[in-house]
Amino acid sequence: MSPQHRIPPQPDTHRPGLFTTGAPVTSWTVSTALPVRYDVRFVPDVLSPDNPALAEAGARRADGGRRRRLLVVEATVHDLYGQRIHAYCAAQGLDYRLHVLPAHERVKTMDPVFEVAGQMDRFGLSRRGEPVLAIGGGVLTDVVGLACSLYRRSTPFVRVPTTLIGLVDAGVGAKTGVNFGRHKNRLGTYHPAAETLLDPSFLATLDTRHIGNGLAEILKIGLIKDRGLFELLDQVGERLLTTRFQHPAAAEVLARSVQGMLEELQPNLWEHTLERSMDYGHSFSPTLEMRALPELLHGEAVCVDMALTTLLARRRGLLDADQAARVLAVMRRLGLPVWHRLLEPDLLRDALTDTVRHRDGRQRLPLPAGIGAGVFVDDLTPRELAQASRELRAAAGVLTPAQQAA
Repeated sequence: MSPQHRIPPQPDTHRPGLFTTGAPVTSWTVSTALPVRYDVRFVPDVLSPDNPALAEAGARRADGGRRRRLLVVEATVHDLYGQRIHAYCAAQGLDYRLHVLPAHERVKTMDPVFEVAGQMDRFGLSRRGEPVLAIGGGVLTDVVGLACSLYRRSTPFVRVPTTLIGLVDAGVGAKTGVNFGRHKNRLGTYHPAAETLLDPSFLATLDTRHIGNGLAEILKIGLIKDRGLFELLDQVGERLLTTRFQHPAAAEVLARSVQGMLEELQPNLWEHTLERSMDYGHSFSPTLEMRALPELLHGEAVCVDMALTTLLARRRGLLDADQAARVLAVMRRLGLPVWHRLLEPDLLRDALTDTVRHRDGRQRLPLPAGIGAGVFVDDLTPRELAQASRELRAAAGVLTPAQQAA
């Protein structure tokens, strides 16, 4: 801490307890650093009764020999795995309470955050030694993470993502958030989980559409950062979809996805730099997703955004026609949409305006430059957007109202 004006008066060594005279200091600058360290690791069969990983995750100290845990479990996950979770806690000797929470995009508001905070209060949660265990998809872990960031200003938690999008995207970063009004994740904090435990076996009970939802975020990494990952999706993406990632290539795809995401997040965890490659697919999709609810899942909206920006990149010569066609073909084979009826000029204009506000007055819009690399642009025009949207509609084989009437 350094004063702006002058050094504070020093004690008078001849008269203990008194200070020399002088003008009082009226301005200070406080400078400190917050060390951040968290672990993300694959833990197969995390609910096996003899696997201590979940019981020990995030614990900094023993609390008088007791291991108390509050578990917040997404409702569908509890239906599928509730008995195993209770059996696990009993086998590990945990003193625990389990709270079941419905969690999906339409209820991703502050109400469930307050509900989780109430559970923490009633459980009498210790401030540092009893991390909350969040077991569920990205909405659930976002809600619990936000509640933990607010409760006593910082309560540790552990994420166990059970969806593909949670494993490769929502579960590995530092952000928490809930929707506010018509805006996605408008309220939130940076509060990384103490540990994130990734168990791909949960994906075996996920429906095909939600596998595709996560594949969209994996495709994002392949298109903007990792051509090898894109090639893998081109070769085995359909098999990953139909087998729910119970396939020999799944381990490499998941590892490359998590590695790619963390490489981009780590040097810019608090987003002081707003040119972020992982924003690819997230310039128009937040507005589209919120206006289309409940019609589109998050990854589906992201894919429509990527399809649009693929054609924008082709129009600018960043992709050739064959590359653009190949990208759209992979999206279709993964069962993902490349078009939505709301993708019209008014929505695109509103989405771009909101994105510019979110990125501090500039577009900072990532576009693919070839497959596996990207650039940022600041000069996208409404006319260019409208033209790309029309081209995308045609590429998707969707007739305009005039064509339908003819």
